[in-house]
Amino acid sequence: MAKKTTSLGAVSDINVTPMVDVMLVLLIIFMVITPMLQKGVSVDMAKATNTRDMQPADKEDAVVLAISRDGKVFLGHDQVTPDQITTRVKDMLADKLDKTVYLKSDRSAKYGVVVSVVDNVRAAGVDSLGLLTEKRAEQHTAPPPPSQ
Repeated sequence: MAKKTTSLGAVSDINVTPMVDVMLVLLIIFMVITPMLQKGVSVDMAKATNTRDMQPADKEDAVVLAISRDGKVFLGHDQVTPDQITTRVKDMLADKLDKTVYLKSDRSAKYGVVVSVVDNVRAAGVDSLGLLTEKRAEQHTAPPPPSQ
């Protein structure tokens, strides 16, 4: 019996295995890194309808205070006591031109704790204090029916 030999040409199939491997590695890296990119402590902020964008609050060197539900105060990722706020904020703002501090509070934090933090921030000599909230989703309501 004769054996038929043919030479194979170029393979036109794409080998997707290396691409899938790279994509899975990138996916895992982003899944690990993304929680670390969050600035400060996450709190369930109050929702408001008339909000303004405060883009400087997202900067790396922004001074952001967070008040959690149980009344703990965080300056960035570090927990601080209300007594420490004034000196720590003064130190952070000492060499900055823009002396703005941003405050985000949990919606169920006690009002007295928030007022105490605001007083301590004001004692640090800040120029302005930005209160961070979440934008409420706009609800489209139907116009009222015409009166007869």
